[in-house]
Amino acid sequence: MRPGKRHRVLPGFPLALGYTLFYLALIVLIPLSAVFLKSATLNWEQFWSTVSAPRVVASYRVTFGTALLAAAINGVFGLIFAWVLVRYSFPGKRVVDALVDLPFALPTAVAGIALTAIYAGNGWLGQWLEPLGVKVAFTPLGILIALTFIGLPFVVRTVQPVLEDLDTELEEAAVSLGADRWQTFRHIVLPALLPALLTGFALAFARAVGEYGSVIFIAGNVPMVSEITPLLIISKLEQFDYAGATAIAVVMLVVSFVLLFLINGLQIWTNRSRER
Repeated sequence: MRPGKRHRVLPGFPLALGYTLFYLALIVLIPLSAVFLKSATLNWEQFWSTVSAPRVVASYRVTFGTALLAAAINGVFGLIFAWVLVRYSFPGKRVVDALVDLPFALPTAVAGIALTAIYAGNGWLGQWLEPLGVKVAFTPLGILIALTFIGLPFVVRTVQPVLEDLDTELEEAAVSLGADRWQTFRHIVLPALLPALLTGFALAFARAVGEYGSVIFIAGNVPMVSEITPLLIISKLEQFDYAGATAIAVVMLVVSFVLLFLINGLQIWTNRSRER
């Protein structure tokens, strides 16, 4: 070994970077490119008529609207969950902490069937909600509940480590200087948690947009009302309309990329604002 050259156990940067790029291309870029290439077999008029059909547009509203709302709800309650798990000790804390990961381990079809059984008209909760005029199963509200269920762990597990590493002395100093609880949270805690919170929001949103198994049972799949875009893609594949399916998939990819780009841009801006 030459003097001054540090020995590394793992391969050097060129080999590691080459493997990373190869794996990324094989697993992510090539499949996504295939979607765009397949949709390119349609001319512009065919593509536009497919992706702008009223039924398809209604599914976009249901899919992206409920995904954004579910991610926002999880952003609020996921922060509360993480705060309770980090800052307080109580009987059964480890059980609650383990239950947060349940949507990760539970098959999505099982989650969908369970939620449908609970919120259907004759279910445990549905039989009490429907007489009050609140119908959950087979409506967009049911989709929202399913997406909230599967997205909660992404926010909790993203915020929790940051909250554990947060120095409580800063909060104590703020209180000693006369700040109340809201001012301490707003000016000390929230700026430190915001990047992680945005990351959890983005992960929950990305999972919700592509969710199928847990939604398909409780959605009811009523066209123009509670039909999700992934179901339309499956339907076109069953009809052997591969070009139409990939055209709708391209729209979902583009919209998802734009929204995630905006979220990541907001996260970068937040980090830079903290460093000033």
